[in-house]
Amino acid sequence: MNITQTLLAGALLAALGTAHAGVGADEAKKLGTNLTRIGAEKSANADGTIPAYTGGLTTPPAAFKAGSSVRPDPFASEKPRAVITAANMAKYEGQLTAGAKALLKKYPKYRIDVYPTHRTVALPERVLDNTVANATRASTKDGGLGITGAIGGYPFPIPKTGFEAMWNHLLRYVGVASNFKYDNWNVDASGKPALATSGKLFVEYPYYDPANTKPAEETDVYFRTKIFYNAPARRAGEALMAVDVVNPLKRPRRAWLYLPGQRRVKLAPDISYDTPNPGTAGSATYDDSWIFNGAMDRYDFKLVGKKEMLVPYNTYKLTTHKKAAEVTTPNFINPDLVRWELHRVWVVEAALKPGKRHIYAKRTFYLDEDSWTALAADQYDAKGRLYRASFAHMSPSYDARTPNAETQAFYDLTSGVYNVSFLMGPHGGVTYTNPLPANQWSPDALAGAGIR
Repeated sequence: MNITQTLLAGALLAALGTAHAGVGADEAKKLGTNLTRIGAEKSANADGTIPAYTGGLTTPPAAFKAGSSVRPDPFASEKPRAVITAANMAKYEGQLTAGAKALLKKYPKYRIDVYPTHRTVALPERVLDNTVANATRASTKDGGLGITGAIGGYPFPIPKTGFEAMWNHLLRYVGVASNFKYDNWNVDASGKPALATSGKLFVEYPYYDPANTKPAEETDVYFRTKIFYNAPARRAGEALMAVDVVNPLKRPRRAWLYLPGQRRVKLAPDISYDTPNPGTAGSATYDDSWIFNGAMDRYDFKLVGKKEMLVPYNTYKLTTHKKAAEVTTPNFINPDLVRWELHRVWVVEAALKPGKRHIYAKRTFYLDEDSWTALAADQYDAKGRLYRASFAHMSPSYDARTPNAETQAFYDLTSGVYNVSFLMGPHGGVTYTNPLPANQWSPDALAGAGIR
């Protein structure tokens, strides 16, 4: 092979993203100096509206009761510094997602209350230390769809590709194991709310188990979840379980459903990608959950860069609110309960690959720099029209040094339907636990727990 052929081959491999190694040692030195150990900018922004990062919020407010899953709002006394409506949104054009702008234009009463920014995310030391080590040892493979070399931390604190940034989201730290009770509500175009599902969700990230001290291998489980439904009556007794591994090309997502009417567990391969999520009245797909989840093989992910954007943040007022009827107001979540702040986010654009199928031809994701959590997304249809808007509401668990953005909202801009998922206020909040025994993640265990 001559020099020209060698260069062309190298360029092709780079373009395909077949393998991308971690950053060099010199670049990794930025972590812990001008960057935090997970890659966020330590400094404040130019006008001080985003403060410097000082370690996050680790001291609970006086109202917090030790051991409780209910986390009171540490900023309850603050007032908005700005209120954005359709009348003045042009002033904030560059700081609003396409979805936020569409909601302002579509609904005259919709507003965005902008509060002072607080960088509250705090993380365990072992996660921070592992992330620094991952910077030089972790890499993507198989076109960015799998990773190798990462141990118990964010794999790519200084990302170079969209796939690396999205892997940081997929492997975001939310604790090793947690559970919570929740309600999902659908609100139709006429403004009528209906309880879609109520249940209890268990989530585990074996990738973050302190006992795992070797790099995750291709078929190692990094994420697993199961849900037990108790309402409405037609779904009571159902159960669902899904498991994802580090390289979905080696083993795609495995999922099971328990249906009490049939008294059996069945494989559910469609609980992924753009299959409509029945708990959202069709306003979201399965891979919209947590703004994005699952395999990335249907899209090309492009890292656009970092921007200062208004996103839901420190939304304790919403996530602890006890009356669902006061949350699920017509057309949109009650603006009185949603706190918006200015934060730096990584912007990632996903374009549907030729020959691949998905109802979204393009998606834009906004990843929080302090936690790598996707806090918002804009979804476009095949004609390039904005179709849906999604938001996750960040409310860090300050007592556990764990980011939490479980409560989500999905707006279908075509039908006027919206969904609020994982509304925990009526039941409490997230409880962080030890992992369940391995035998509790079998299909048989799903059947045993789901019987009514």
